[in-house]
Amino acid sequence: MKKIRQQHLREPVTPELLVSPSSQDGDLGSECPEDRGNWTGRLDFLLSCIGYCVGLGNVWRFPYRAYTNGGGAFLVPYFIMLAICGIPIFFMELSLGQFSSLGPLAVWKISPLFKGVGMGTILIVSLVAIYYNMIIAYVLFYLFASLTNDLPWQHCGNWWNTNLCLDHHIIKAGNATFPVNITNTVSPSEEYWSRYVLHIQGSSGIGDPGRIRWNLCLCLLLSWTIVYLCILKGVKSSGKVVYFTATFPYLILVMLLIRGVTLEGAWKGIQFYLTPQFDHLLSSKVWIEAALQIFYSLGVGFGGLLTFASYNTFHQNIYRDTFIVTLGNAITSILAGFAIFSVLGYMSQELGVPVNQVAKAGPGLAFVVYPQAMTMLPLSPFWSFLFFFMLLTLGLDSQFAFMETIVTAVTDEFPYYLRPKKASFSAVICIALFLMGLILTTEGGMYWLVLLDDYSAGFGLMVVVIATCLVVTRVYGMKRFCRDIHMMLGFKPGPYFRACWMVLSPATMMALLVYNIIKYQPSEYGSYRFPAWAEILGILMGVLSCLMIPVGMVVAVLREEGTLWERVQQASRPAMDWGPSLEENRTGMYVASLAGSQSPKPLMVHMRKYGGITSYENTAIEVDREMEEDEEEESMM
Repeated sequence: MKKIRQQHLREPVTPELLVSPSSQDGDLGSECPEDRGNWTGRLDFLLSCIGYCVGLGNVWRFPYRAYTNGGGAFLVPYFIMLAICGIPIFFMELSLGQFSSLGPLAVWKISPLFKGVGMGTILIVSLVAIYYNMIIAYVLFYLFASLTNDLPWQHCGNWWNTNLCLDHHIIKAGNATFPVNITNTVSPSEEYWSRYVLHIQGSSGIGDPGRIRWNLCLCLLLSWTIVYLCILKGVKSSGKVVYFTATFPYLILVMLLIRGVTLEGAWKGIQFYLTPQFDHLLSSKVWIEAALQIFYSLGVGFGGLLTFASYNTFHQNIYRDTFIVTLGNAITSILAGFAIFSVLGYMSQELGVPVNQVAKAGPGLAFVVYPQAMTMLPLSPFWSFLFFFMLLTLGLDSQFAFMETIVTAVTDEFPYYLRPKKASFSAVICIALFLMGLILTTEGGMYWLVLLDDYSAGFGLMVVVIATCLVVTRVYGMKRFCRDIHMMLGFKPGPYFRACWMVLSPATMMALLVYNIIKYQPSEYGSYRFPAWAEILGILMGVLSCLMIPVGMVVAVLREEGTLWERVQQASRPAMDWGPSLEENRTGMYVASLAGSQSPKPLMVHMRKYGGITSYENTAIEVDREMEEDEEEESMM
């Protein structure tokens, strides 16, 4: 039986036509499974990836990480880690998705024993999607609040303000005559955020969520409605929306940058942001911080890249797209730093305090510091509206990817039942996640959001990425994976990619994981320390995604027959229908392995449709010959 199968695999075959490498993007609809959907335009995929990667973290995390870890010197470890971890893993995820045209769950036909890795990915993405849309709801709240002549967080004297509130106009006037002590004061924007938007004074802690804030609840409902309408028809609808949401933030960023650098004192902030402190490079913490920034900024491990690539044509040039997106993401982060710190420099001069006293990261920057800076500018409502509209478009792109990942993963598992009802299924998912996120709209909702942010995509995500890297290179095999890419793109990955996949990337990810465990710090929000039960709950969130891997192994082994070792071996091999989704793209060992396949000769399909042979057919013949030579070597040994 084995000999017959080998003879069958050695039949020389050639894949379906795709255009020559010089025009690889060609007809985008000719190769993709119609019932699954596919990108309908040349730039849909590229803009979706850019929108997914360029998110809120580029604006509120990168600039802060840069200045706290050596300023301009931070760019050295940042780009080194981009080369070691970011680009190789990014390319690996795109290759897996495009080669198989499958989502994060079904793609584990590559090795069914490790399907739990895909299950862990979906669990992580679901938790992130719940709180990420809550951040978008906060942005919508501020966006609507900016539609006024005077920003509501501009002055003290409102019902939510306390005696500690101190207006920046008073500080500026006071500094002109005598210094004002601001150590025990609070800015109007900070009290607006904590006492009005969150109404956090109504909660004593995470165990006391308090009442639902109905204005936040409505904003959350609106954000889920926007997301649903944009993913209603899958990538066919979201692929068009990103033409606006992925490009418009750059226009606003440039406007904010030009306005920022023309402000008095802007250079003080930019100097603070970029002044290199090379002694920081001797600290391991700086290198870890750089790797973490790359890891989360590019969105590897969340399944979004794999999902987007699965809607590509078989020969889409993802090698080129990898460098465009990863380098574009890095440049955007650096530009965002200029836009943010130029305004913070102006703000520090206005208040008469050092830049490091006004610089913050995360929600503190987006909802407290930057809004306060906007109140110091002429036409402050206009600039405030632009800033929050930029955050909205940045956040929506990433949320589209999270939702598309979840929907695609499940529909690929049950295509017969769910693909015809994809719109209804997407609605069910959106409603379910909206209901789960209602606790985030309560007075103590920020505590739950911090818990989700700290633990949902922490060490669990790193374990998922490490497992993916090891399974592809060790279990599936580096040689076989490179052949698949050769069949798909017309060339094999070079030594750089192979070295990173085999050693450098997994080793760096493991170092990150160990560092996070050793340097573990309990969650906190301001001066509030989370109770032990909340910490345990957070750790369980991370552990649960890791536990999906052994659970998936047990299920896969139980489905096989034979002894335990035989079952493990069978479950670790690729499924019979693993490979390109269309029969005409399958060559060599992938020929006629699709369910219901009629023709073992995809070349005949190609000849009937196109009447010629292209460079990709020659590539397929080379791959077949290489496989035959390897099989002969194995049989002789």
